[in-house]
Amino acid sequence: MTALQTPMSLESTIGHIAGVIGSEGFPTGERAALRRINPGQTPPLAFYRFALRHLGEGWESSLADWMTLVAGIALMSPNAHRPDRGLGRALAESGYAEARLERLLASEGNTRRTLILRTARFLAAKGSPCNWAEVAQLLLTREPEKRERLHRRIARDFYRYAEKE
Repeated sequence: MTALQTPMSLESTIGHIAGVIGSEGFPTGERAALRRINPGQTPPLAFYRFALRHLGEGWESSLADWMTLVAGIALMSPNAHRPDRGLGRALAESGYAEARLERLLASEGNTRRTLILRTARFLAAKGSPCNWAEVAQLLLTREPEKRERLHRRIARDFYRYAEKE
C-alpha cells in the first residue's frame, strides 16, 4: 500500500469509486473510456478527470495500479464491489481455474495488472462482484510479508468455497 493509504481509507476510497462509476448518473461515455484503460498505456484524460475528482491524495505514486483499479471496477460496473465477498470466494464460486489463480498470485507489475483486468472481465461475465479493496491491496501492497499474507488469504477463501461446489 502507499504510505498515504491506510486499510480503512483504502476501503472507503474503493467503495466511493465503485459507487460513483456504478451510479446511474455516471456518464456512459466516461465509463466506457475507463473500461478501455490498459496497463502500460498513457492514461486517457477520462482517467485524470476521474482521479482528480474521486481519488484521495497519493494516487500519482502508484498511477498504473490506480488506473487498473478504476478500469477493473468500470469493467464490472454497476455491480463491481461487494465488501463482504472476498476475491478468492468470488473466483471459486464463479468457476475460476486454479491455474489462473496461481498465475495471478505469482505475477508482478504489468503482468499482474493485465491479469487483474482479465479477472475483472471474467467476474463481470459471471455477474460476480467481489471486494475490490482486496484487489486494491493485491496491487498496492509492496511489503513482501504482507503481500504473502494477502495471497494466503485469497487462496484460503478460494479453496474454502471451491470445496463446496
